[in-house]
Amino acid sequence: MARLDDYLNGRTVLTAADLNNSETTNANHNEHPLVGILGQFREARFRLVDRVETFEPERFSHSLVHPRLEKPTRLVDHLYFVAEHDDHHLALIWELINK
Repeated sequence: MARLDDYLNGRTVLTAADLNNSETTNANHNEHPLVGILGQFREARFRLVDRVETFEPERFSHSLVHPRLEKPTRLVDHLYFVAEHDDHHLALIWELINK
């Protein structure tokens, strides 16, 4: 959501990702039931989609510099990355469930 704000608020560089994943670590997800984690995940994705649905079409081609890659990143590319990243996590969860 912070990066969506970046695209909407006229920033030139995207907010840097927390590569230490401290928010996830501090949330102590390993101690919570899977159904709750998946529910929160689903809610977060619905909030993201609901928000993006309000954007004007031309917004999706707007580019900001990615802080680590130092390359222009269009909103549509960022959203594609988020979807692929989510899919990665869901695939790992699926593997854990089916062991």
